[in-house]
Amino acid sequence: MAKTKVGELIQQGREENNLSMRQLAELANISSSDISRIESGEREVPNPKLLRKISKYIGVNYNDLMYASGLGAQVSPLNPYLLEHYSKLRGKELKEAMDSIESSTANNKVVIESLKKSSESADEEKKNVLLETIEDLEYQNETNEEIMKLLNSIAIKEFRNGK
Repeated sequence: MAKTKVGELIQQGREENNLSMRQLAELANISSSDISRIESGEREVPNPKLLRKISKYIGVNYNDLMYASGLGAQVSPLNPYLLEHYSKLRGKELKEAMDSIESSTANNKVVIESLKKSSESADEEKKNVLLETIEDLEYQNETNEEIMKLLNSIAIKEFRNGK
């Protein structure tokens, strides 16, 4: 599977939201030439702050944009490295991974609720940071759910083969 480039993701998201480069630039408060350079591939590794601003308007998660630009590790089973890692787990390692993901998901939910409460009384700048953190934690939980599906299917196969 070929890795999607960040410019392709941005262009696709922009077009799906019926936005011109100029409209997206205005919404994200950046220059349209920045968007043009990213989409054309001239700027393969954009500034993370630009990606954060753009992601809000194109329906593409910030973490996905970071991964596509080579700046972050996508924590999705679609990531071939993670898929390979989790697919090899058996026995005790499989159980430990499942427990770890379950714990991480539960902890993220507690933190998300706490951040939501904090954001209610925060000033605008702090509220934006809290909301971005909530978005990242929710993304991690979505990924955790996908990984748990994979691990559960491995556990079921392991159980069937063990009987």
